[in-house]
Amino acid sequence: MIRITELRLPINHPPEALEVAILERLKIDPKELVRFNVFKRSYDARKNVALAFIYTVDVSVKDQAKVLEKFDGDIHVRPSPDTSYHFVAKDPALTNLSNFLRPVVIGFGPCGIFAALLLAQMGFRPIVLERGKPVRERTQDTWGLWRKNVLNPESNVQFGEGGAGTFSDGKLYSQIKDPKFYGRKVLDEFVKAGAPEEILYVAKPHIGTFRLVGVVEKMRQEIIALGGEIRFLHKVTGFDITNNQIVGVKIEGQADLPANHVVLALGHSARDTFEALHHAGVFMEAKPFSVGFRIEHPQSLIDRARLGPHAGNPLIGAADYKLVHHAKNGRSVYSFCMCPGGTVVAATSEPNRVVTNGMSQYSRNERNANAGIVVGITPEDYPGGPLAGIEFQRAIESKAYKLGGSNYEAPGQLVGDFLAGKASTQFGAVVPSYKPGVHLTDLAPSLPDYAIEAIREAIPAFEKQIKGFSLKDAVLTGVETRTSSPLRITRGVDFQSLNIKGLYPAGEGAGYAGGILSAGVDGIKVAEAVALDYLSH
Repeated sequence: MIRITELRLPINHPPEALEVAILERLKIDPKELVRFNVFKRSYDARKNVALAFIYTVDVSVKDQAKVLEKFDGDIHVRPSPDTSYHFVAKDPALTNLSNFLRPVVIGFGPCGIFAALLLAQMGFRPIVLERGKPVRERTQDTWGLWRKNVLNPESNVQFGEGGAGTFSDGKLYSQIKDPKFYGRKVLDEFVKAGAPEEILYVAKPHIGTFRLVGVVEKMRQEIIALGGEIRFLHKVTGFDITNNQIVGVKIEGQADLPANHVVLALGHSARDTFEALHHAGVFMEAKPFSVGFRIEHPQSLIDRARLGPHAGNPLIGAADYKLVHHAKNGRSVYSFCMCPGGTVVAATSEPNRVVTNGMSQYSRNERNANAGIVVGITPEDYPGGPLAGIEFQRAIESKAYKLGGSNYEAPGQLVGDFLAGKASTQFGAVVPSYKPGVHLTDLAPSLPDYAIEAIREAIPAFEKQIKGFSLKDAVLTGVETRTSSPLRITRGVDFQSLNIKGLYPAGEGAGYAGGILSAGVDGIKVAEAVALDYLSH
């Protein structure tokens, strides 16, 4: 096919206008056009230009060579790259051998789902061990914390089918380099499982929490139909290692499971499993992550600041933002996991701690916009070995629990008061969305002084980019600590642990992804590595 890029049309164009534009761009008659499909659609909403969609389309014509020759040298008319997925193995005969040990995937978040799905599609019949519950039961437990202040440590925003990404914006875009188009495979599988087809081509695709639940269930069903198993409420507590080779895993209340290929798709909050891996001698190292708060503004304010006269156009939807500030004290402050028209959610997985995260539904039509405003930290800030970052997080989360009233309410402060260095006592125009509730206080004691100093400097700086960002009634809710894993379970070029053969660290928990799409892509890469290792023996 032929790929055309930078094809611009008014945002309210009729459906037939795209085909007309293609014919005009290629200078061909309608009878020469076989078919076309949209590969990507973004929009240009700069305040001083006409609102326009910008298309990338793949086109099939009767005489492709002739058309390409005509546009030789034109960077916007070129042959389409091959974006289809090609399996590295398919139905290998070794899976029928009596001594074949099925691959084990620990964790059933985005990385674990795609690792298991790919292994199942290749015929390896994986066994998935998930400490939490199926997604609908897990949703009920999560609402138990949000509505009744009751935490289930094994079934919450962090643990259970779908992983932490289930209770998020369902964002499906990433800045990872993806020359093999693994990301396209992730999106294709989501659409096949019921996600809206537009995620294949919109510039910043998202599914939303409620839709993601059904998608995850259908993907589980496909894995099972292909011979895989999903074992819920199976918490891994230890690892059997002999001569630097994984030979099995220990499961709470169950017999040990023999295994020589184990994918660690743990997620960034499986702290007890990190400790078990460290105890077993698996090499890991501390890595940078970030801590901060959630900030909430009226979504209408963000729409006006970002879209100007185009604010409120239903064809564009709720506006987002991405901000970075380099503070004078050497810290970087940036927006994280921005959720347009969403809510701030309780995301702790441990008793007597408070953690926040952001979530949006597909419609993105809630009153407030929210985002993490976080400060980068490094292992130098929390010396003590690979697990020291976990203790650093726990100390902050425990302090937030106490500042919030020791009942899972989160500590909060109005932006105006935060900048002035005084405790808040009354909400203004912005009503916070966090459940079970927000307890107004002074947030300064919740984070290290350098983080507070950097955020106080960053908010007025962000005001220069988004008018109204330093709105005095905007609400800060603490604390955001689970931006990424505080450690990396380091792996080699073969995707295996540096010192334990057969152990495949993967996804966010291992320090190799950030978000649903990149975690899914990493799951695919690791599944391929597992398959190739099986075939090499």
